[in-house]
Amino acid sequence: MKRVVIVVLDSVGVGALPDAHLYGDEGSNTLAHVAKAMGGLHMPNAGKLGLGNIISIQGVPSEEEPTGAWGKMAEVSKGKDTTTGHWEIAGIKLEAPFPTYPDGFPPDVIEAFETMIGRKTLGNYPASGTAIIEELGEEHMKTGFPIVYTSADSVFQIAAHEDIVPLEQLYEWCEKARAMLEGEHAVGRVIARPFVGEVGSFQRTPHRHDYSLPPLQPTVLDALLERGIPVYGIGKISDIFAGQGITESFPTKSNAAGISQVVELLEGKQESCLIFANLVDFDMLWGHRNDAAGYAKGLEEFDARLPEILDGLNRDDLLLIIADHGCDPTVPGTDHTREYVPLLVAGHDVIAVDLGIRNSFADVAKTVADFFEVEFDTIGVSFLQDVRR
Repeated sequence: MKRVVIVVLDSVGVGALPDAHLYGDEGSNTLAHVAKAMGGLHMPNAGKLGLGNIISIQGVPSEEEPTGAWGKMAEVSKGKDTTTGHWEIAGIKLEAPFPTYPDGFPPDVIEAFETMIGRKTLGNYPASGTAIIEELGEEHMKTGFPIVYTSADSVFQIAAHEDIVPLEQLYEWCEKARAMLEGEHAVGRVIARPFVGEVGSFQRTPHRHDYSLPPLQPTVLDALLERGIPVYGIGKISDIFAGQGITESFPTKSNAAGISQVVELLEGKQESCLIFANLVDFDMLWGHRNDAAGYAKGLEEFDARLPEILDGLNRDDLLLIIADHGCDPTVPGTDHTREYVPLLVAGHDVIAVDLGIRNSFADVAKTVADFFEVEFDTIGVSFLQDVRR
């Protein structure tokens, strides 16, 4: 029995990629800038694994004798969104980015959607999710028209007040949009964005639901299932992969719940398996809202609970802590940032080694395949033998 745990700290980037200027993200560095903005971070547990050896982080010194392996990974696929990042982690390189809509969706797309749902829409422009419900929430409540918006990412987002549009209806609209958005308009995700509250105090709820495209080719998750190795998805993992390659999904409403679910599965699943978790609060609650203080608090809360995960590892288990893109809350704008992501590897038999700069997130997929001795063809290069005693 041997298990791999992958924990994705959603949006915790560690510095601009060489092509960041093509995305308007020169100089971004989510982790370092959050630390600097707060006068330092207290993350002794991740620091002991080697976090401060990856880049210079105020408050997290480098370790002379770390207990884990460390490095950083470059994204080779085009884009900087959640789907692209996670798919590459699972072994897929996207040759072309998903379509984006800096000027909003074309009239024919909006008209087709309005016809399907039988009512008009509001918005149809790139916006912060919290800002657009403040701008259009009152009109939405008066008319019942859903708010449609996008961002710098490839998303078709539908916001509606839970008292005006029941969740089941909002989800049905999203399913219709997902089926409609194909070909040149095949966005990475359709997202249900329910909210509650009164004018002037609207709040998004945890009932968000993502409708992703299914992966364009088999992932390492599929390869594991074919060999009878279960894959447990925590948080929005199943949504990101449209359920493909997932044995069982455990949706969560917060980072804390996600961490607790990882610990619970480590206690309960005494079998060879992959536990794949996404902790979305970094991105959703703090990165996109330019909240460096909240981001820092979230990082420190994760670090405080990291020993629970480490204590749950058996002798042959492997823990990988990574990210899927950046979302620097200290730079102008609220969009994702094109960054390197951290790589920390821990386990009872892991040696302290600098894994350097990995050329693709897909190195994770190849390492997982090698760990379980499963054949999987990908551009990734395994680092398993580098970290084993």
